[in-house]
Amino acid sequence: MQDLGSAVRIDPDRISSWLEQQAGLEGPFAVNLLAGGRSNLTYLLEGPKSRYVLRRPPSGNIPRGAHDVLREADLLDSLHGRVPVPRIHAQCKDTDVIGVPFVIMEYLEGLILRSPADVETHADGLVRARAGTSLVDALVRLHAADITETSLSGLANRRDYLSRQLHRWDANWKHARTRDLPDLAAAQEWLVAHAPAQPRTAVVHGDFRLDNCMLDDRGNVVGLLDWEIATVGDPMADLGQLLVYWAEPGDDFTALASPPTSLEGFATREELASRYLDATGEDPARLQYFIAFNWWKVACIVENVYSRMLGGVMGQVDRPPESFGEQARALAAEAYRQTRSIQG
Repeated sequence: MQDLGSAVRIDPDRISSWLEQQAGLEGPFAVNLLAGGRSNLTYLLEGPKSRYVLRRPPSGNIPRGAHDVLREADLLDSLHGRVPVPRIHAQCKDTDVIGVPFVIMEYLEGLILRSPADVETHADGLVRARAGTSLVDALVRLHAADITETSLSGLANRRDYLSRQLHRWDANWKHARTRDLPDLAAAQEWLVAHAPAQPRTAVVHGDFRLDNCMLDDRGNVVGLLDWEIATVGDPMADLGQLLVYWAEPGDDFTALASPPTSLEGFATREELASRYLDATGEDPARLQYFIAFNWWKVACIVENVYSRMLGGVMGQVDRPPESFGEQARALAAEAYRQTRSIQG
């Protein structure tokens, strides 16, 4: 459990009353913060007979269109039954209840592997061996979902994913810019100039990695989590992101500071890529671009965090600003190296 201060505490009496009257859920409920900081905040609601999860935006000044938990809930509701996602029980637009919109969703039992310590404690050989292939299988199911039957149906015919993403993340870090990063700028210039055509459109998670999913005790995915930046786009973007985050033992540099897959026993990146490509028939020649793109995207995100920390608008975080700055610089260098390797 975390404590991020009074700004994100939820009055248990107030939320219990709303849940009983508006959602028919039996209280009273104890409220504990499960996760929060730089993303939507997640709380565990524990009642006399059942448990639920509440999601709400973070505190502070939120950019327009960001951290939209109601949009996230609509998408999950439309995907439930076809993709392993939590069931949505209730949504609230009324800011008088807890100060912001919020969503009540199913509480899932399982493992979330965020670090090597989590793996050592909770993931035996069976879980490690199965986790990667199960995650890829869930990704294949997501990308096979009919967009016209989801809440994103109005975007089903779009083919401009890369142009939107390259503009969005470049503008995102430049908005809070505190320094020049030549490698990041050079990588972005190359990615814009060499963006491949988008042959098909799918629902794209946007942050697809092991620690954004829940596993059962055999390593099977029971829930894909954290959908706040999901959209429609090129499905290869999710595969590229999974591979960027999927560290292997002995890697000299990793996208995450402490990646869970750096321990032995997990599938290799090559095995994950082959499983996805065999299942979908996607062109393997396109993959390297999306790996480079995702190194650049992660660098933009981390650099933005660093800039916002220096500006004093990030709130409580678990690391000093300098560590984010060093990480962003290294990520930018890797993104540029990836683009150079494609050029030959």
